[in-house]
Amino acid sequence: MIIPHKYILQTSSTNASLISTSSTIANIPAAAVASISNQDYPTYTILGQNQYQACYPSSSFGVTGQTNSDAESTTLAATTYQSEKPSVMVPAPAAQQRLSSDPSANPSLSQTTPSKDVDDQSRKNMTGKNRGKRKADATSSQDSELERVFLWDLDETIIIFHSLLTGSYAQKYGKDPTVVIGSGLTMEEMIFEVADTHLFFNDLEECDQVHVEDVASDDNGQDLSNYSFSTDGFSGSGGSGSHGSSVGVQGGVDWMRKLAFRYRKVREIYDKHKSNVGGLLSPQRKEALQRLRAEIEVLTDSWLGTALKSLLLIQSRKNCVNVLITTTQLVPALAKVLLYGLGEIFPIENIYSATKIGKESCFERIVSRFGKKVTYVVIGDGRDEEIAAKQHNMPFWRITNHGDLVSLHQALELDFL
Repeated sequence: MIIPHKYILQTSSTNASLISTSSTIANIPAAAVASISNQDYPTYTILGQNQYQACYPSSSFGVTGQTNSDAESTTLAATTYQSEKPSVMVPAPAAQQRLSSDPSANPSLSQTTPSKDVDDQSRKNMTGKNRGKRKADATSSQDSELERVFLWDLDETIIIFHSLLTGSYAQKYGKDPTVVIGSGLTMEEMIFEVADTHLFFNDLEECDQVHVEDVASDDNGQDLSNYSFSTDGFSGSGGSGSHGSSVGVQGGVDWMRKLAFRYRKVREIYDKHKSNVGGLLSPQRKEALQRLRAEIEVLTDSWLGTALKSLLLIQSRKNCVNVLITTTQLVPALAKVLLYGLGEIFPIENIYSATKIGKESCFERIVSRFGKKVTYVVIGDGRDEEIAAKQHNMPFWRITNHGDLVSLHQALELDFL
């Protein structure tokens, strides 16, 4: 089933214009820039590439226009992106002085992490009834060591998708609109194919949740190995995922239990295929996906590949975490993350949908989860995340072009973020 792309298109349009930061950023002293690692922000800050002009000599990075598409195509041919410790960039003398003059700009990274084996064993020993609680317990020790949480938007920030469908990307960068829009529509078709066929989107479209664990408390832990989802009588139409009713079919106890079963299965499928989305596709569709991703990467001048440099660098830090907040419904968003090869970057518990409650409320949930002692950095392209960041007094890094992604990566390499 192919659903009109109105369901997946984000409501806010991309602001294609650059932020003018020269008038507000140029007079900020070096110590103020380095103080981003501090917890309290006396003023709201919009971060942009001009903020770090003094940190990098002009020869350290080139023009971010056309890139070597052959190299990127080779990278995209693989199903997933492997996390590697990025090579350390030698900072310019000015940057070295700033790093040494302000210790807060270069915090030491914690090397202590919980044992994966212990975590896996604890998951096996917990019952389904305590499923919601165990997720909090399983991550509590790791979360306690966090220093920074990076809150990412998805469309037009990490990937180019919405503007492919509308043709605005083709217009902005002088691409063939027929080819660009066609690639977007083909990817949209694959997204709903995975969402409908494997992630119960036909059942869950009207029962959207903010987070995959939101209905876990209704899960009784029943073994689903031989469970028939197609014949259990569940109907998502007319249900809203509300806990307000305890009788009847939709919204009742039995209905909520079946809803929870589906979200549990969604999680299992995501975890199983986050490194190999091709396992959900036929050999022909798998090859088509690889070609499509390579084509989109060429059309977008390696946008995703550039964003991945920052995502992987953050992932390599033991005291930092990437969190995704998207205005796409949760199930299609999960399909989109898998198909773009981002499953290893974003564990399913770090993915939130703001469709129902908005990004500001999502930010509140995330702060409640990770606490107020960590530093939050918001990265996005739209007004909704910018306003939410301002409301929570979080620094905001706007992404409007390739140069913003390059500057973000270099700021991360120099430990300014």
